[in-house]
Amino acid sequence: MDRNKAEGLLKKYVRKDKMLYHSYAAEAVMRALAESLGRDVEKWGLAGLLHDIDTEITNADPLKHGLVAEDLLLDEGIDADIVDAIKMHNEEATGLERTAEFQHALAAGETITGLIFAVALVYPDKKIKDVKPKSITKRMKQSAFAASVSRENILECEKIGLSLNDFTEIALGAMKEIADKIKF
Repeated sequence: MDRNKAEGLLKKYVRKDKMLYHSYAAEAVMRALAESLGRDVEKWGLAGLLHDIDTEITNADPLKHGLVAEDLLLDEGIDADIVDAIKMHNEEATGLERTAEFQHALAAGETITGLIFAVALVYPDKKIKDVKPKSITKRMKQSAFAASVSRENILECEKIGLSLNDFTEIALGAMKEIADKIKF
């Protein structure tokens, strides 16, 4: 499925702007990670774009989120590797642990977007373009800050061969490139 069709599919199921911005941010991060690691940029980008396609359908129920997406996306003919990474970004629903690089990348990549958005909100002008990588890594250590953001998931960047600092720079750089599209 090409990117435009995938975005149309996303918008069919995701209506909330905040969720769309998160999806676009995750797409950008995944594309940047793929480029950095020499992986398929289009494939990884689609995983980021579509990873939360069932969030509104499932009311973000952690026991269903990802599983509903799996059925929906397979019916749409989405590549099985993409669907697997999407399903596995929520281990709770599957009862399985992530083992593949693509799975770890999506879990870390989509999760860090929430931390970056939260950090931007504490800056005076609340703009992603002004966020510094150091601010993100500093906030990683403050468990009360953006408490719902899983630091464990973000640290899966190490399972794909990236230090937290390098991962943060890649993710933030990707989000800065599309900052005009992900206003919050």
